[in-house]
Amino acid sequence: MEALDLQRLKRKRDLRIILPVFLVSIIACIDRVNVAYAKLTMTADMPWLTPEIFGMGAGIFFVGYLIFEVPGSLVAAKFSATKWIARIMFTWGLVCVYMAFVKTPSEFYLCRFLLGASEASLYPVIYSVLFPRWFAAGERARATSLMLTSLLISTIIGAPLAGVLLETSLFGLHGWQELFILEALPALAFAVYFFFAVKDRPEQAHWLTDAEKEYLNKVYEEEQAAMHRVKKYTVWQAFCEPKVLKLCFIYFLWVVGFWGFNFWMPTVLKGLSGWSTSLLGGAIAIPMIAALVVQVIIGHTSTKTGDKVWHVAGALLVGAIGLGCSPLVDSMGMALFLVCLSAIGIYAAMGVWWTIPTTFLTGPAAAASVALINSCGNIGGWVGPNMMAWVQTNTGAFDLGYYIMAAFMLAAAVLVLTVKYRWNGEVREDMAQLKAEEEAVLATE
Repeated sequence: MEALDLQRLKRKRDLRIILPVFLVSIIACIDRVNVAYAKLTMTADMPWLTPEIFGMGAGIFFVGYLIFEVPGSLVAAKFSATKWIARIMFTWGLVCVYMAFVKTPSEFYLCRFLLGASEASLYPVIYSVLFPRWFAAGERARATSLMLTSLLISTIIGAPLAGVLLETSLFGLHGWQELFILEALPALAFAVYFFFAVKDRPEQAHWLTDAEKEYLNKVYEEEQAAMHRVKKYTVWQAFCEPKVLKLCFIYFLWVVGFWGFNFWMPTVLKGLSGWSTSLLGGAIAIPMIAALVVQVIIGHTSTKTGDKVWHVAGALLVGAIGLGCSPLVDSMGMALFLVCLSAIGIYAAMGVWWTIPTTFLTGPAAAASVALINSCGNIGGWVGPNMMAWVQTNTGAFDLGYYIMAAFMLAAAVLVLTVKYRWNGEVREDMAQLKAEEEAVLATE
């Protein structure tokens, strides 16, 4: 039997699994949110792009996501996660190119709907189908947190890039058109690479030794068997599981704040500062860097301590404070500080959050349930932007919208503390026993 070096195996998986998925997520986030920056100049060419139409277009993305989320996850679980992810990337890249040529509200709505339909099931497939095959339960908080730093890095990259592109004009195109086209090209190109290079299972990977393949498969099979000995959920049983339904509601509350903040933050800061789009894009990178640092720390401490709910609840509370205090300031410096708090609260615990469902669900049940939770969040993604648009139209300011988002985040923080994350009915302390079993497997090699 070949010697097994766990540190070497960890580096291989970081490079061959986490890094490609991380890049997929960066491209997805840039292409999903670039409309928030494009709006800063689109309105000059499209007077019909009112706050109501923009809010509806921003939110209708999640309708497409909602409809195709669960079916897409089940397809990926049955056939191939990596091939499905490559398909997702390619189709959303095509839609982004077409986004540069919309001329009417109907076309704007259609493109946003198709973008959501194209991307639907991306993250549930990663969390519940791909990662469990490659990372044991004790490793997934770290792996997921590392991958989800992409949510922040995409803004750190995308906001300044958008600011520059909006102020340039090439080939007779407006800056916002260049933005959509140039940011779609990486999706089209990387989809081809991902299709051929990233593998679903360890036994398919030529870059693993036989000992590494055997170890990963043994850990996965024993983990699944341990969970099934208590209860093996069908898809329908998972949908009816109270823990799943509670996670759905919590994530809905969270995402109302998440997307209400993301889609309207550039517009709010632009109105407060009067800065150019390029300077504003650079400023927005600051809170995202702060949130990125905290996200990495939370992923590490959650993995080390085994705690999940206090990490998530603490971050959400910080976000509620940032959002709730935002209407009370009128200086750009203080506003940027509160945006930092909001970003930390909204983003930092995402990696830890998505490891909770897979502590008691496996296989298609896990894929479908994570998709259901994400779908409920996507309803919040429709509510948040539209709520902010309604508030701005009817009150002339965003203040009430920020108070509502803060209340939702606070409610999510309180509710998440009631979540019992278990191994199919076994209390959390049993995680230590599972880890010991994994170490025993290694010791026998």
